Amino acid sequence: MIGNPPADLPPGGEPPPGARLSGPTTSERHNSVHRRGLRFLRARRRVVGRLAAWSVLETAQTFLTGYALARALDAGFLAGRVDVGLGWLAAAAVAVVVGAYGTGRVYGAVAALVEPLRDRLVRHVVERGVRDADRGALSRLTQQVEIARDTFAGLVMVSRSFVFTAAGALIGLFSLAPPLLLVVAPPLAAGVALFALTLRPLTRRQEAFLVADEELATQLGAVCPGLRDITAAGAEDQVAADAATRIAAEQFAARSLARWGVVRVVALAIGGQLPIVLLLATAPWLLAHGVTPGALVGALAYVTQSLLPALQNLIHGLGTSGSRLAVVLRRLAPDTPAPTNAPAPAPCPDTTSAAGSAPHGPPAAVTLSSLTFAYGPASEPVIDGLDLSVPHGTHLAIVGPSGIGKSTLTALMAGLLAPTGGSVDIRPAPDLPAPDRPGHPVRVLIPQEAYVFTGTFAENLGQLRPDRVPERELLAAAEALGLSPLLDRLGGPMAEVDPGTLSSGERQLIALTRAYLARAPLALLDEATCHLDAAAEERVERAFAQRGGTLVVVAHRISSALRADRVLVMDGRRTAYGSHDELMERSPLYRDLVGAWSPSSGTPAAPAPHRPEWSHPALPLRDPDGVDAVAGAGLPRDRRHVVAYGPVGQMEASGDLRDGGTLGGQ
Repeated sequence: MIGNPPADLPPGGEPPPGARLSGPTTSERHNSVHRRGLRFLRARRRVVGRLAAWSVLETAQTFLTGYALARALDAGFLAGRVDVGLGWLAAAAVAVVVGAYGTGRVYGAVAALVEPLRDRLVRHVVERGVRDADRGALSRLTQQVEIARDTFAGLVMVSRSFVFTAAGALIGLFSLAPPLLLVVAPPLAAGVALFALTLRPLTRRQEAFLVADEELATQLGAVCPGLRDITAAGAEDQVAADAATRIAAEQFAARSLARWGVVRVVALAIGGQLPIVLLLATAPWLLAHGVTPGALVGALAYVTQSLLPALQNLIHGLGTSGSRLAVVLRRLAPDTPAPTNAPAPAPCPDTTSAAGSAPHGPPAAVTLSSLTFAYGPASEPVIDGLDLSVPHGTHLAIVGPSGIGKSTLTALMAGLLAPTGGSVDIRPAPDLPAPDRPGHPVRVLIPQEAYVFTGTFAENLGQLRPDRVPERELLAAAEALGLSPLLDRLGGPMAEVDPGTLSSGERQLIALTRAYLARAPLALLDEATCHLDAAAEERVERAFAQRGGTLVVVAHRISSALRADRVLVMDGRRTAYGSHDELMERSPLYRDLVGAWSPSSGTPAAPAPHRPEWSHPALPLRDPDGVDAVAGAGLPRDRRHVVAYGPVGQMEASGDLRDGGTLGGQ
């Protein structure tokens, strides 16, 4: 679902010519992430306090690990008092049980700290990627957000464990004999310091690796869909060379990152393994200066059982996860350059030559001037020289064969794609002032795959509104679009929504109501009702048409075209535009589409005698404009799609079936 471009860019989403772009430097982004992290932790002081309180139990466990062993030897077994020795060992066992209980409670506190971070990152990535047409959004949403979540959780666990484990061990060493602390503490501090010095270089190289990975993913994402065009244009060598360059860059970044792993191994050897060697080497001196055999064994237990594992987890966890977290958070942080000294956009002409429009009439909501678009420099244009003017308040239906470019056209209107040639002009209605206020979208696109996030109904439905939607307005919108039964069943506007429990049709109704409440003067429905039955679809379209503004619908049922004021029939260069009656007279393709559907019964009409029953449906349901392939005729079901089935035009709607369910009760 698409809202406005960022507030600091003009409606087209690109800075005007001559505008100076000012973006944050890496240092500024690092400081910004640091400040945001501190604010995030301060806002959750109670969770951090609970985490620290439960971690104290681990400190007690670590302390008794070495101290109880030392006392069991010195005051128990070596002194001939077996009962005392067993008592100290029992105390150590109890400490292990208590520490395990504290660790279990720690996981709950970590979850309360981590999940809000993930939710905020997902919301930011979706808003930035969908509204700004960010090509890196897919990688950020599917990979980098999960990296941030997992690494933040790991970072909290290993850093917390090291701090409280080291505190318990160092206190225990001092309690047993201060000279033991002099042997263990210096190499431990040196190893930690060496490791800390590697964090910044590791972060830089991790960021270089992520950048190389994103560039390679972007390159392959552009190449894979156009393999046929690449072969036809004879560009295999050039494309292969470009891909090889990006692969080599990622390989170089990975090797550079791996070299710093050697320094981490050295830091671990100094901080965790050198103290063991020093304790053994200085054992005669320590025993000669009052250190008991039990204290020496306890010190070895502290190092081998507590400090070494904690330091190992810290170095491997923080060294990898910590640097990745810093990089990912910087890359997820807002860094959209802001144009300064930008000139005001030039006024666009009031009228544009358009098919089916008069030179003087209502001002146009959408004006397409010689619009051309192709998915590659050597590809055939999907849209070629299209001129169209859609007046404000018009209900326009777009119909045509599969793959003709219907979804591509709506993406161009929404600003998701940039035209290869020509222009797209979107002008808010002069009598609708609401979208001119900051935060209100000028246009909204509802795609077939509806997005619903975990939260309340009110949060989902009011996502595109800068202010809180009044409950009366929200309930009225739900009633208008047919969402009220679901709203009542789940408990009202403040009820929690679990997207996994909703059917595809229910998710579409939520997304449609969200767009309805956005007050955008231009609404673009790209097969946004394909999981609804015909009656629900009619209710939705009539609600959008009656609310005011301009409505553009990519129709997957011809009944949508019959309800529209104007219809655009896309058929390559033979595009036709007009009312239903006009197109019935002059468009053979439109007559074929209408002839395959019986509006009186709401079901497909019988096929004409000259059409065999195995022919393809008159109105296929999905464009392969970079989305999905269309189900061919004769397929009884297709997951999450309306399926063309049987004779010409006969369609079987999935209605409100859950994903993966069968269609039509089959």
